[in-house]
Amino acid sequence: MNKPKIVVLGAGLGGTIAAYEIQAAAKGRAEVMMVSDSETYSFIPSNPWVAVRWREPEAIQVHLPPIFAKKKIGFTAVGAKRLHPTEKRLELNDGSNINYDYLVIATGPELAFDEIEGLGPHGGHTVSICQTAHASAAADAFDRFIKNPGPIVVGAVQGASCYGPAYEFALILDTELRRRKIRDKVPMTFVTAEPYIGHLGLDGVGDTKGLLESTLRERHIKWVTNARVARVEAGMMHVEEIAEGGAVAKTHDLPFAFSMMLPAFRGVAAVRDIPGLTNPRGFILIDKHQRNPVFPEIFALGVCVAIPPTGPTPVPVGVPKTGFMIESMVTAIAANLDAILGGKEPTAEATWNAVCLADFGDGGVAFVAQPQIPPRNVNWAGSGKWVHLAKIGFEKYFLRKVRKGESEPFYEKLALHVMGIKKLRF
Repeated sequence: MNKPKIVVLGAGLGGTIAAYEIQAAAKGRAEVMMVSDSETYSFIPSNPWVAVRWREPEAIQVHLPPIFAKKKIGFTAVGAKRLHPTEKRLELNDGSNINYDYLVIATGPELAFDEIEGLGPHGGHTVSICQTAHASAAADAFDRFIKNPGPIVVGAVQGASCYGPAYEFALILDTELRRRKIRDKVPMTFVTAEPYIGHLGLDGVGDTKGLLESTLRERHIKWVTNARVARVEAGMMHVEEIAEGGAVAKTHDLPFAFSMMLPAFRGVAAVRDIPGLTNPRGFILIDKHQRNPVFPEIFALGVCVAIPPTGPTPVPVGVPKTGFMIESMVTAIAANLDAILGGKEPTAEATWNAVCLADFGDGGVAFVAQPQIPPRNVNWAGSGKWVHLAKIGFEKYFLRKVRKGESEPFYEKLALHVMGIKKLRF
């Protein structure tokens, strides 16, 4: 009798851990396979460090095939061309096909640089830290900038759903420039679609508004909120500040010698525009069990999941999917597949709790939101030098977890239990 096949699509932060955890939950009752577009795992939260050469790319990357082979999980890096959900078939880029019984979509996003003229590293005028290769190219651009410093513009454009890394990078740049004794030559502006500093796509967590506003003031970083980037030219960003109701309240022409702007995200081409599976932006529709309502054999986790915004804002602001929130989705999917393989109905629900460390190079802000979407049971934010040290520790710990093929070691489970932070609802 053939075992059912579970295919995980995407070997990023969530997909890699999902493959490990699903393999453990299946207990030999299913064949698990990973479909990726790369043999390399990159720890994306460290990309801001790569962009200022505090890390080399190789230090935050893991070669996956030997680990998957050791875990007896199938692996291909050919990449997916198109999903055919009515046929339970995944068409790959080399023309081959994989049939599945269950599919876990963990692709992450496609970066929508093309939605704003002049944005992005490919033919545009801004750098990116969204991918490790982008961050490495940004480091080269930063090296050139250091030789002839000038204004810096950093932030996140309209429709972005990831704001923490923009704050991190602005403040890491500030730290690096002060270390080089040239901060006085570099005016900095933070440009964001958020309605206020510290909104983060979450309507704030604890006093992130106060903490981040005071930090930007202390570091002499000006800001523009409710910002819609109209277009980017070489050395000049044209920004519209939007009032309630959608009218343009003010325009800003911001000169820059170096700029990093996070783009809006959309679903990847392989899954976009499939009726019943995705929303208009190409994100996967799921129920409380991380399962698609139309195609119940399909689960999804991470940035590719559709989550409505926390509320109306003058400029579109998406909701971030933070690391721990994604891990809670992983655990719920593994538990639900375990139930299905055992002939039961899925019941596990992810908590979507958020635990985030935003590093500023010599300090940082941490927050805990339980759950991530308000109203919350826990709503806390704090700051200090300990956050920078904690981020370094977490990087080393998570990369070790990936290299060992582990999802959640005992001591991690114990520590989370002691802190009262859970991955599943009970």
